[in-house]
Amino acid sequence: MDTRPIVVIGGTGFVGRAIVRELFYSGQHVRVVARHVSTAEDVLPGELEPGDPLEVRKADIGDAESLKPALEGARAVINVVSLYTEGKDIHFHDVHVEGASRLAYLARQAGVEQYFLMSGIGVRQDSPSPYIRARAEGEQAVMAEMARAIILRPSALYAEHGGFLPGIARLARLPVVPLFGQGQSRLQPLHLGDLAGAVARLVCRSDTPRMLFEFGGPDAFTYRELILQVARHLQREPRLAPVPMMFWHTLARAMSGLPSPPLTRDMLWLISEDNLVGEGVGTFADLGIKPRSLRDSLPHCLPRP
Repeated sequence: MDTRPIVVIGGTGFVGRAIVRELFYSGQHVRVVARHVSTAEDVLPGELEPGDPLEVRKADIGDAESLKPALEGARAVINVVSLYTEGKDIHFHDVHVEGASRLAYLARQAGVEQYFLMSGIGVRQDSPSPYIRARAEGEQAVMAEMARAIILRPSALYAEHGGFLPGIARLARLPVVPLFGQGQSRLQPLHLGDLAGAVARLVCRSDTPRMLFEFGGPDAFTYRELILQVARHLQREPRLAPVPMMFWHTLARAMSGLPSPPLTRDMLWLISEDNLVGEGVGTFADLGIKPRSLRDSLPHCLPRP
């Protein structure tokens, strides 16, 4: 087995931790890189023994000098850094375009053989959403630096302790659930563990069948159907109330001044379009993985009260 480290930058986040765990337990040497991390125990608390092949490095995707030592000797880099809400001093373009491009350039200079960029289904450069546009531009910027970079686009993610399900569950417990428009946009809910498994399998392959992968769960739901599926699991029977998207955009504008707004216009643009695996892309089938269904996962992810 190749003992050179696999660098996971953004490895302390929701997606990053799952990938780190999957790689670590498959026997890989993992180097976690993040702005806020002190020890390996911060990543896998209580699960490490002396000599385990897990190390941590502090670095910022916006700072080339901090990234260079974090990439030394690495055979693969997985970029899962993301920014979902802009601030006064940081913008989507800074992280998803400039940061992603900078990291790819430095990885190429360091002789890294594999580069993976976590993106998302539905990214396009003509989107009205600055977030979605930045994601699409970031993919192009990375490919310009690393021609054989692998782009990973997951659908909406859920897990036992996170993802979109807790928010859906809170809505499903209401007597009346406001929908985004008619609630007809579709998505393929994806278990985080299946995404992490796919990444680990790709990293461990000597050949890669495709450069672009889109990952979604086996079932497609409309947003309306998703609410009802979760409500039935929770033994609830809410009434669904369509609310025009114009109202939601007005509400999001009003919330935009909050430090961490619970709703943004970028979220609304994502919600208003289908989030489905496309044609002619790599999928779980290329990797021999059968993703788990949301219906089977609900009892594990959302215990009934």
